[in-house]
Amino acid sequence: MTSTTQSIAHKKIFEISPTRQLAMGIAELLIAAIILFGFVLNTQPNTLTRFVMTPGGIDIGTMADWIIPTQPTLIILLVITAAIGIYQLIRGFGRVTNGMVGLSGLCLLFGFITWQAGGTSVNLGGMLASAVLLAVPITLGAFSGILSERAGVVNIAIEGMMLMGSMIGALIGSITNNTWIGLLGAILSGLFLSAIHAVLSIKYKINQIISGTVINIFSAGMTAFISQKYLQTNQALNNPPLFSRIPIPGLANIPLLGPLFFNTNVFVYLMFFLLIVIQVALFSTRWGLRLRSVGEHPRAADTLGINVIKTRYMAVLLSGLIAGLAGAFFTLGSVGRFNEGMTAGKGFIGLAAMIFGNWRPLGAIGAGFIFGFADAIGSKLLLLGSTIPPQIMAMAPYLITMIVLAGFIGKGDVPAADGEPYEKE
Repeated sequence: MTSTTQSIAHKKIFEISPTRQLAMGIAELLIAAIILFGFVLNTQPNTLTRFVMTPGGIDIGTMADWIIPTQPTLIILLVITAAIGIYQLIRGFGRVTNGMVGLSGLCLLFGFITWQAGGTSVNLGGMLASAVLLAVPITLGAFSGILSERAGVVNIAIEGMMLMGSMIGALIGSITNNTWIGLLGAILSGLFLSAIHAVLSIKYKINQIISGTVINIFSAGMTAFISQKYLQTNQALNNPPLFSRIPIPGLANIPLLGPLFFNTNVFVYLMFFLLIVIQVALFSTRWGLRLRSVGEHPRAADTLGINVIKTRYMAVLLSGLIAGLAGAFFTLGSVGRFNEGMTAGKGFIGLAAMIFGNWRPLGAIGAGFIFGFADAIGSKLLLLGSTIPPQIMAMAPYLITMIVLAGFIGKGDVPAADGEPYEKE
Protein backbone atom coordinates (compact mmCIF):
# COMPACT_ATOMS: atom_id res chain seq x y z
CA MET A 1 0.00 0.00 0.00
CA THR A 2 2.76 2.38 0.87
CA SER A 3 4.58 2.11 -2.46
CA THR A 4 1.37 2.59 -4.41
CA THR A 5 0.41 5.63 -2.36
CA GLN A 6 3.87 7.05 -2.93
CA SER A 7 3.27 6.85 -6.66
CA ILE A 8 0.21 9.04 -6.10
CA ALA A 9 1.59 11.72 -3.81
CA HIS A 10 5.36 11.43 -3.55
CA LYS A 11 6.67 11.09 -7.08
CA LYS A 12 5.31 14.21 -8.68
CA ILE A 13 7.70 15.58 -11.30
CA PHE A 14 8.34 19.30 -11.08
CA GLU A 15 8.32 20.91 -14.50
CA ILE A 16 8.39 24.50 -15.62
CA SER A 17 7.26 25.52 -19.08
CA PRO A 18 9.65 27.36 -21.44
CA THR A 19 7.35 30.39 -21.29
CA ARG A 20 7.54 30.57 -17.51
CA GLN A 21 11.28 29.96 -17.57
CA LEU A 22 11.63 32.90 -19.95
CA ALA A 23 9.37 35.08 -17.77
CA MET A 24 11.37 34.26 -14.65
CA GLY A 25 14.67 35.07 -16.31
CA ILE A 26 13.38 38.37 -17.69
CA ALA A 27 12.00 39.34 -14.27
CA GLU A 28 15.33 38.61 -12.59
CA LEU A 29 17.20 40.61 -15.23
CA LEU A 30 14.75 43.47 -14.68
CA ILE A 31 15.66 43.38 -10.98
CA ALA A 32 19.32 43.58 -11.99
CA ALA A 33 18.50 46.55 -14.22
CA ILE A 34 16.75 48.33 -11.35
CA ILE A 35 19.79 47.81 -9.12
CA LEU A 36 22.08 49.12 -11.87
CA PHE A 37 20.15 52.18 -13.04
CA GLY A 38 18.30 52.95 -9.82
CA PHE A 39 21.04 52.40 -7.27
CA VAL A 40 24.56 51.80 -8.64
CA LEU A 41 24.61 54.72 -11.08
CA ASN A 42 23.06 57.04 -8.47
CA THR A 43 25.69 56.41 -5.78
CA GLN A 44 28.89 58.33 -5.19
CA PRO A 45 31.99 56.08 -5.37
CA ASN A 46 33.29 56.76 -1.83
CA THR A 47 29.96 56.55 -0.02
CA LEU A 48 29.73 54.30 3.05
CA THR A 49 26.65 52.72 4.59
CA ARG A 50 26.53 52.05 8.31
CA PHE A 51 24.27 49.25 9.55
CA VAL A 52 23.52 49.13 13.27
CA MET A 53 23.32 45.41 13.94
CA THR A 54 21.72 45.34 17.40
CA PRO A 55 17.94 45.96 17.72
CA GLY A 56 16.96 48.74 20.08
CA GLY A 57 16.27 47.78 23.69
CA ILE A 58 18.49 44.67 23.54
CA ASP A 59 21.42 44.31 25.93
CA ILE A 60 22.41 40.72 25.16
CA GLY A 61 23.63 39.40 21.83
CA THR A 62 24.95 42.83 20.87
CA MET A 63 27.08 43.24 17.79
CA ALA A 64 29.36 45.96 16.43
CA ASP A 65 28.06 48.17 13.66
CA TRP A 66 28.64 46.99 10.10
CA ILE A 67 30.18 49.60 7.80
CA ILE A 68 30.26 48.70 4.09
CA PRO A 69 31.19 50.55 0.88
CA THR A 70 27.89 51.38 -0.76
CA GLN A 71 28.69 51.18 -4.47
CA PRO A 72 30.80 47.97 -4.41
CA THR A 73 28.09 46.26 -2.37
CA LEU A 74 25.48 47.27 -4.90
CA ILE A 75 27.69 45.98 -7.73
CA ILE A 76 27.93 42.59 -5.99
CA LEU A 77 24.14 42.44 -5.69
CA LEU A 78 23.87 43.42 -9.35
CA VAL A 79 26.20 40.59 -10.40
CA ILE A 80 24.27 38.04 -8.31
CA THR A 81 20.87 38.96 -9.74
CA ALA A 82 22.18 39.20 -13.31
CA ALA A 83 23.84 35.79 -13.00
CA ILE A 84 20.61 34.27 -11.66
CA GLY A 85 18.62 35.78 -14.54
CA ILE A 86 21.06 34.62 -17.22
CA TYR A 87 21.24 31.09 -15.83
CA GLN A 88 17.45 30.99 -15.60
CA LEU A 89 17.14 31.94 -19.27
CA ILE A 90 19.75 29.43 -20.41
CA ARG A 91 19.10 26.35 -18.29
CA GLY A 92 16.51 27.11 -15.60
CA PHE A 93 16.59 26.22 -11.91
CA GLY A 94 13.84 23.59 -11.89
CA ARG A 95 12.47 22.95 -8.41
CA VAL A 96 14.35 25.84 -6.81
CA THR A 97 13.06 28.41 -9.31
CA ASN A 98 10.89 30.13 -6.73
CA GLY A 99 13.80 30.25 -4.32
CA MET A 100 15.94 32.00 -6.92
CA VAL A 101 13.16 34.53 -7.55
CA GLY A 102 13.03 35.09 -3.81
CA LEU A 103 16.81 35.53 -3.62
CA SER A 104 16.64 38.12 -6.39
CA GLY A 105 13.89 39.92 -4.50
CA LEU A 106 16.00 39.96 -1.34
CA CYS A 107 18.93 41.38 -3.31
CA LEU A 108 16.64 44.14 -4.55
CA LEU A 109 15.37 44.94 -1.04
CA PHE A 110 18.85 44.88 0.51
CA GLY A 111 20.17 46.96 -2.37
CA PHE A 112 17.46 49.54 -1.79
CA ILE A 113 18.32 49.80 1.92
CA THR A 114 22.06 50.02 1.17
CA TRP A 115 21.48 52.75 -1.40
CA GLN A 116 18.96 54.69 0.68
CA ALA A 117 21.16 54.63 3.79
CA GLY A 118 24.31 55.57 1.84
CA GLY A 119 26.23 58.25 3.75
CA THR A 120 24.16 57.69 6.87
CA SER A 121 23.11 54.78 9.10
CA VAL A 122 20.13 52.52 9.63
CA ASN A 123 19.35 49.99 12.35
CA LEU A 124 19.42 46.86 10.21
CA GLY A 125 19.19 44.65 13.31
CA GLY A 126 15.97 46.36 14.35
CA MET A 127 14.63 46.09 10.81
CA LEU A 128 15.39 42.35 10.69
CA ALA A 129 13.78 41.86 14.10
CA SER A 130 10.66 43.64 12.83
CA ALA A 131 10.74 41.51 9.67
CA VAL A 132 10.76 38.31 11.73
CA LEU A 133 7.75 39.45 13.75
CA LEU A 134 5.90 40.70 10.67
CA ALA A 135 6.54 37.35 9.01
CA VAL A 136 4.88 35.38 11.83
CA PRO A 137 1.18 35.78 10.85
CA ILE A 138 2.02 35.45 7.14
CA THR A 139 4.01 32.25 7.68
CA LEU A 140 1.43 30.74 10.01
CA GLY A 141 -1.26 31.60 7.48
CA ALA A 142 0.81 29.81 4.83
CA PHE A 143 1.14 26.74 7.09
CA SER A 144 -2.62 26.79 7.57
CA GLY A 145 -3.16 26.84 3.82
CA ILE A 146 -0.62 24.06 3.22
CA LEU A 147 -2.36 21.65 5.59
CA SER A 148 -5.74 22.27 4.02
CA GLU A 149 -4.74 22.36 0.37
CA ARG A 150 -2.41 19.37 0.58
CA ALA A 151 -5.58 17.42 1.42
CA GLY A 152 -7.45 18.98 -1.53
CA VAL A 153 -9.50 21.69 0.21
CA VAL A 154 -8.97 25.35 -0.69
CA ASN A 155 -9.13 27.52 2.41
CA ILE A 156 -9.33 31.23 1.60
CA ALA A 157 -11.16 31.67 4.93
CA ILE A 158 -7.78 31.95 6.67
CA GLU A 159 -8.12 35.73 6.72
CA GLY A 160 -11.47 35.52 8.51
CA MET A 161 -10.19 32.90 10.94
CA MET A 162 -7.21 35.09 11.77
CA LEU A 163 -9.41 38.14 12.28
CA MET A 164 -11.78 36.25 14.56
CA GLY A 165 -8.84 34.75 16.45
CA SER A 166 -7.34 38.18 17.07
CA MET A 167 -10.62 39.51 18.47
CA ILE A 168 -11.41 36.46 20.62
CA GLY A 169 -7.82 36.37 21.88
CA ALA A 170 -8.04 40.02 22.96
CA LEU A 171 -11.46 39.58 24.58
CA ILE A 172 -10.70 36.41 26.54
CA GLY A 173 -7.19 37.57 27.37
CA SER A 174 -8.64 40.79 28.80
CA ILE A 175 -11.34 39.04 30.82
CA THR A 176 -8.99 36.44 32.31
CA ASN A 177 -5.86 38.64 32.31
CA ASN A 178 -4.03 35.56 31.05
CA THR A 179 -2.23 35.39 27.72
CA TRP A 180 -2.36 31.59 27.49
CA ILE A 181 -6.11 31.40 28.04
CA GLY A 182 -6.55 34.16 25.46
CA LEU A 183 -4.38 32.18 23.05
CA LEU A 184 -6.48 29.07 23.66
CA GLY A 185 -9.65 31.04 22.92
CA ALA A 186 -8.18 32.33 19.66
CA ILE A 187 -7.19 28.83 18.58
CA LEU A 188 -10.64 27.44 19.39
CA SER A 189 -12.30 30.24 17.40
CA GLY A 190 -10.23 29.22 14.38
CA LEU A 191 -11.23 25.60 14.99
CA PHE A 192 -14.91 26.56 15.09
CA LEU A 193 -14.80 28.49 11.81
CA SER A 194 -12.77 25.76 10.11
CA ALA A 195 -15.39 23.22 11.19
CA ILE A 196 -18.04 25.31 9.42
CA HIS A 197 -15.86 25.52 6.32
CA ALA A 198 -15.25 21.77 6.42
CA VAL A 199 -18.93 20.89 6.70
CA LEU A 200 -19.93 23.28 3.91
CA SER A 201 -17.19 22.30 1.49
CA ILE A 202 -16.75 18.58 2.28
CA LYS A 203 -20.17 17.35 3.36
CA TYR A 204 -22.43 19.66 1.36
CA LYS A 205 -19.89 20.19 -1.45
CA ILE A 206 -20.47 23.92 -1.62
CA ASN A 207 -17.92 25.72 -3.78
CA GLN A 208 -14.89 26.07 -1.51
CA ILE A 209 -14.15 29.63 -2.63
CA ILE A 210 -17.70 30.71 -1.83
CA SER A 211 -17.61 28.95 1.54
CA GLY A 212 -14.37 30.69 2.45
CA THR A 213 -15.65 34.05 1.28
CA VAL A 214 -18.76 33.70 3.41
CA ILE A 215 -16.64 33.01 6.48
CA ASN A 216 -14.43 36.03 5.73
CA ILE A 217 -17.48 38.30 5.42
CA PHE A 218 -19.02 36.85 8.59
CA SER A 219 -15.80 37.37 10.56
CA ALA A 220 -15.37 40.94 9.34
CA GLY A 221 -18.94 41.82 10.27
CA MET A 222 -19.04 40.00 13.59
CA THR A 223 -15.71 41.37 14.84
CA ALA A 224 -16.67 44.90 13.81
CA PHE A 225 -20.01 44.59 15.63
CA ILE A 226 -18.49 43.23 18.84
CA SER A 227 -15.73 45.82 18.73
CA GLN A 228 -18.10 48.76 18.32
CA LYS A 229 -20.70 47.41 20.75
CA TYR A 230 -18.47 46.20 23.58
CA LEU A 231 -14.72 46.64 23.15
CA GLN A 232 -14.78 50.35 22.32
CA THR A 233 -17.27 51.19 25.04
CA ASN A 234 -15.51 49.13 27.71
CA GLN A 235 -11.75 49.35 27.38
CA ALA A 236 -11.31 46.73 30.09
CA LEU A 237 -12.50 44.19 27.51
CA ASN A 238 -9.81 45.26 25.05
CA ASN A 239 -6.69 45.42 27.16
CA PRO A 240 -5.11 41.95 27.06
CA PRO A 241 -1.65 41.23 28.45
CA LEU A 242 1.14 40.67 25.95
CA PHE A 243 3.54 37.75 25.68
CA SER A 244 6.94 39.05 26.74
CA ARG A 245 10.33 38.14 25.35
CA ILE A 246 11.63 34.74 26.41
CA PRO A 247 15.43 34.60 26.05
CA ILE A 248 16.88 31.14 25.52
CA PRO A 249 19.97 30.80 27.73
CA GLY A 250 23.16 30.69 25.71
CA LEU A 251 21.54 31.06 22.32
CA ALA A 252 20.24 34.54 23.12
CA ASN A 253 23.86 35.74 23.43
CA ILE A 254 24.70 34.93 19.80
CA PRO A 255 25.37 38.24 18.03
CA LEU A 256 22.51 39.27 15.70
CA LEU A 257 20.90 35.82 15.53
CA GLY A 258 20.25 35.79 19.27
CA PRO A 259 18.05 38.92 19.33
CA LEU A 260 16.27 37.82 16.14
CA PHE A 261 15.42 34.21 16.93
CA PHE A 262 16.34 33.35 20.52
CA ASN A 263 15.22 36.40 22.50
CA THR A 264 11.73 36.95 21.25
CA ASN A 265 8.13 36.08 22.10
CA VAL A 266 6.45 32.70 22.05
CA PHE A 267 4.87 33.15 18.60
CA VAL A 268 8.25 33.10 16.86
CA TYR A 269 9.19 29.91 18.70
CA LEU A 270 5.84 28.36 17.81
CA MET A 271 6.36 29.29 14.17
CA PHE A 272 9.66 27.41 14.01
CA PHE A 273 8.26 24.52 16.02
CA LEU A 274 5.36 24.17 13.59
CA LEU A 275 7.77 24.44 10.66
CA ILE A 276 9.62 21.36 11.87
CA VAL A 277 6.49 19.44 12.85
CA ILE A 278 4.59 20.08 9.61
CA GLN A 279 7.63 19.49 7.39
CA VAL A 280 8.40 16.16 9.05
CA ALA A 281 4.76 15.10 9.35
CA LEU A 282 3.90 15.83 5.71
CA PHE A 283 7.00 14.44 4.02
CA SER A 284 8.49 11.87 6.40
CA THR A 285 5.54 10.01 7.91
CA ARG A 286 2.81 7.67 6.72
CA TRP A 287 0.22 10.14 8.02
CA GLY A 288 1.58 12.86 5.74
CA LEU A 289 1.79 10.49 2.78
CA ARG A 290 -1.87 9.58 3.21
CA LEU A 291 -2.90 13.22 3.56
CA ARG A 292 -1.02 14.22 0.41
CA SER A 293 -2.43 11.28 -1.53
CA VAL A 294 -5.93 12.52 -0.70
CA GLY A 295 -5.03 15.87 -2.23
CA GLU A 296 -3.45 14.29 -5.30
CA HIS A 297 -5.79 11.47 -6.27
CA PRO A 298 -8.62 10.93 -3.77
CA ARG A 299 -10.26 8.17 -5.83
CA ALA A 300 -7.09 6.07 -5.84
CA ALA A 301 -6.49 6.82 -2.16
CA ASP A 302 -10.01 5.65 -1.35
CA THR A 303 -9.38 2.45 -3.29
CA LEU A 304 -6.33 1.83 -1.11
CA GLY A 305 -8.45 2.08 2.03
CA ILE A 306 -7.73 5.67 3.03
CA ASN A 307 -10.75 7.49 4.44
CA VAL A 308 -10.76 10.55 2.17
CA ILE A 309 -13.57 12.41 3.95
CA LYS A 310 -12.10 11.90 7.42
CA THR A 311 -8.64 12.94 6.24
CA ARG A 312 -9.96 16.13 4.68
CA TYR A 313 -11.94 17.02 7.79
CA MET A 314 -8.83 16.54 9.91
CA ALA A 315 -6.69 18.68 7.59
CA VAL A 316 -9.17 21.58 7.51
CA LEU A 317 -9.57 21.52 11.30
CA LEU A 318 -5.80 21.60 11.78
CA SER A 319 -5.68 24.46 9.30
CA GLY A 320 -8.17 26.39 11.43
CA LEU A 321 -6.16 25.80 14.61
CA ILE A 322 -3.08 27.37 13.06
CA ALA A 323 -5.10 30.25 11.56
CA GLY A 324 -6.51 31.04 15.01
CA LEU A 325 -2.98 30.98 16.42
CA ALA A 326 -1.89 33.40 13.70
CA GLY A 327 -4.71 35.75 14.59
CA ALA A 328 -3.77 35.75 18.26
CA PHE A 329 -0.35 37.12 17.33
CA PHE A 330 -1.83 40.53 16.47
CA THR A 331 -3.43 41.15 19.85
CA LEU A 332 -1.40 38.99 22.24
CA GLY A 333 2.01 39.15 20.61
CA SER A 334 2.18 42.55 18.95
CA VAL A 335 -0.39 45.34 19.40
CA GLY A 336 -2.00 44.54 22.75
CA ARG A 337 -5.54 45.45 21.70
CA PHE A 338 -8.02 44.64 18.95
CA ASN A 339 -8.71 47.05 16.11
CA GLU A 340 -11.22 46.45 13.34
CA GLY A 341 -9.67 44.80 10.29
CA MET A 342 -6.29 44.65 11.99
CA THR A 343 -5.19 41.54 10.07
CA ALA A 344 -5.08 43.79 6.98
CA GLY A 345 -5.09 40.98 4.43
CA LYS A 346 -2.27 38.99 6.04
CA GLY A 347 -4.29 35.79 5.57
CA PHE A 348 -4.38 36.36 1.82
CA ILE A 349 -0.68 37.22 1.79
CA GLY A 350 -0.14 33.95 3.66
CA LEU A 351 -1.81 32.12 0.77
CA ALA A 352 0.56 33.90 -1.61
CA ALA A 353 3.49 32.78 0.56
CA MET A 354 2.12 29.23 0.36
CA ILE A 355 2.10 29.41 -3.45
CA PHE A 356 5.51 31.07 -3.56
CA GLY A 357 6.84 28.26 -1.38
CA ASN A 358 5.37 25.52 -3.61
CA TRP A 359 2.98 24.27 -0.92
CA ARG A 360 5.96 23.36 1.26
CA PRO A 361 6.63 24.66 4.80
CA LEU A 362 10.31 25.49 4.18
CA GLY A 363 9.46 27.48 1.07
CA ALA A 364 6.55 29.18 2.82
CA ILE A 365 8.65 30.46 5.71
CA GLY A 366 11.20 31.84 3.25
CA ALA A 367 8.44 33.67 1.39
CA GLY A 368 7.05 34.90 4.70
CA PHE A 369 10.40 36.47 5.58
CA ILE A 370 10.54 38.21 2.20
CA PHE A 371 7.07 39.70 2.72
CA GLY A 372 7.94 40.65 6.30
CA PHE A 373 11.20 42.30 5.22
CA ALA A 374 9.42 44.35 2.54
CA ASP A 375 6.87 45.42 5.15
CA ALA A 376 9.61 46.38 7.62
CA ILE A 377 11.38 48.55 5.03
CA GLY A 378 8.23 50.63 4.51
CA SER A 379 8.15 51.60 8.18
CA LYS A 380 11.80 52.76 8.06
CA LEU A 381 11.62 55.02 5.01
CA LEU A 382 10.62 58.14 6.94
CA LEU A 383 13.47 57.62 9.39
CA LEU A 384 15.89 57.40 6.47
CA GLY A 385 14.64 60.69 5.06
CA SER A 386 13.56 59.00 1.86
CA THR A 387 11.82 61.01 -0.81
CA ILE A 388 9.89 57.85 -1.71
CA PRO A 389 6.50 57.89 0.07
CA PRO A 390 6.36 55.11 2.68
CA GLN A 391 2.99 54.11 1.24
CA ILE A 392 4.82 52.91 -1.87
CA MET A 393 6.86 50.38 0.10
CA ALA A 394 3.82 49.52 2.20
CA MET A 395 2.19 48.46 -1.06
CA ALA A 396 5.05 46.08 -1.87
CA PRO A 397 3.74 42.96 -0.07
CA TYR A 398 0.34 43.38 -1.69
CA LEU A 399 1.80 43.95 -5.15
CA ILE A 400 3.95 40.84 -4.75
CA THR A 401 0.85 38.97 -3.59
CA MET A 402 -1.09 39.90 -6.71
CA ILE A 403 1.80 38.85 -8.93
CA VAL A 404 2.14 35.52 -7.14
CA LEU A 405 -1.59 34.78 -7.14
CA ALA A 406 -1.80 35.74 -10.83
CA GLY A 407 0.39 32.74 -11.52
CA PHE A 408 3.68 34.42 -12.36
CA ILE A 409 5.63 32.15 -10.03
CA GLY A 410 4.25 28.99 -11.61
CA LYS A 411 2.07 26.15 -10.44
CA GLY A 412 4.88 24.15 -8.84
CA ASP A 413 3.65 21.37 -6.58
CA VAL A 414 -0.01 22.37 -6.41
CA PRO A 415 -2.04 19.30 -5.35
CA ALA A 416 -3.79 17.82 -8.38
CA ALA A 417 -7.19 17.55 -6.66
CA ASP A 418 -7.01 20.91 -4.87
CA GLY A 419 -10.48 22.46 -4.70
CA GLU A 420 -12.27 19.42 -6.10
CA PRO A 421 -15.07 17.97 -3.93
CA TYR A 422 -15.03 14.21 -3.46
CA GLU A 423 -18.04 11.94 -3.44
CA LYS A 424 -17.57 8.32 -2.49
CA GLU A 425 -19.09 5.95 -5.01
